[in-house]
Amino acid sequence: MFGSNLLDRRSKPEQITDQAWQHLVSAGDSIRDAARSARHTSAGFADDAGDLVGSAAEEARHRASVAFDALAGRRPALPWTLLIGAALVDIEFVDVERPDSPAGPLT
Repeated sequence: MFGSNLLDRRSKPEQITDQAWQHLVSAGDSIRDAARSARHTSAGFADDAGDLVGSAAEEARHRASVAFDALAGRRPALPWTLLIGAALVDIEFVDVERPDSPAGPLT
């Protein structure tokens, strides 16, 4: 009760200053909380953006390397893994027992 009497006896400018200070402190707390929340939210966005930029940079490096090789007159290498895979698929689906098969039995 004694403290409240002292606050009541202050001049009007002091009361306004005190009220403005309390609003400022409250606004600072709100801003700090909002910044903390934004930092946590933006961390996920930053990770996603970093992944996207990393894959784009990798693609750009690959294309630059291919372009450099083309300008130097070097032909691109044959995609051996693709060719071997296609050959294995063809061998897998050839039916030797079929009479009109290109890989029919030798007689």
